[in-house]
Amino acid sequence: MADPRKRSLAYRVKATPERTKEILDARLEEMRARYDAVMEEIYAMETEVKAVLNDKGVSTSLYVPYLNFGRQLWKLSREQGISGESLALAAKVLLDKWAARGLNPDILATIRSQVFNIAEPKK
Repeated sequence: MADPRKRSLAYRVKATPERTKEILDARLEEMRARYDAVMEEIYAMETEVKAVLNDKGVSTSLYVPYLNFGRQLWKLSREQGISGESLALAAKVLLDKWAARGLNPDILATIRSQVFNIAEPKK
């Protein structure tokens, strides 16, 4: 860095509320479209999880923790870019965590395999 004061000044010039608003206004439609697409994915995933829960006869009072398990699997597989055996191991950790909280491990395994197509990790 040649001159730290020059760098600091350049940051202050570009980081004004007016400039930030201008940048965000230019990107607003794209940001909204990405948000809408993600919400549609999450809605579809939650609908599939609810279908599994309904098929298994789970009380609706327990839907929230099972949906949280599904959301965490979704985040692992989508946002963190984990795949293959690493994803299977991470899903196993989540399954064990939610089973320890009182959820049925067989139902969790069904959600893992049917909704997310994640196999049991290899031993």
